[in-house]
Amino acid sequence: MKRMHKFLRLASMDRHLLIKAVLLVGAVRLGLWLLPFRVLRRMLEIPKRKTAEFQKTNPAASLDRFIWAVKVASQYVPAATCLTQAFATQTLLTRNGHPADLRIGVLKTQEGQLEAHAWVESNGKIVIGNLPDLARYNELPSFQGEEH
Repeated sequence: MKRMHKFLRLASMDRHLLIKAVLLVGAVRLGLWLLPFRVLRRMLEIPKRKTAEFQKTNPAASLDRFIWAVKVASQYVPAATCLTQAFATQTLLTRNGHPADLRIGVLKTQEGQLEAHAWVESNGKIVIGNLPDLARYNELPSFQGEEH
């Protein structure tokens, strides 16, 4: 009940943004379980020409509010991994006219296990998924600009 009161005390714009984020994080999580990565990416992308239209028709929240919404939403979606959060963040940001580049890095542990991590950069700054030891990961090529 305390969470509901906290939610209801949010500004209307934040409530709508949080609802969108919960639905998007949930959809991304489900999509990652059920669909090939490439298919999910195509489903969530919007053409570049549409970005300007979204920006004009949607009241744009600040970049920080989008990040906040994804982080809060991820607390309520089971198994909302770094990839889920990064994918949802990239989608939410690009749909609202903010530049966002999904990054994935991998490393091999001392035990020989492969580890991966995902994060999003916007205007050269990591906006979600930053780790103190991020430099250990070997970054895979960016998906930005890839033809489908």
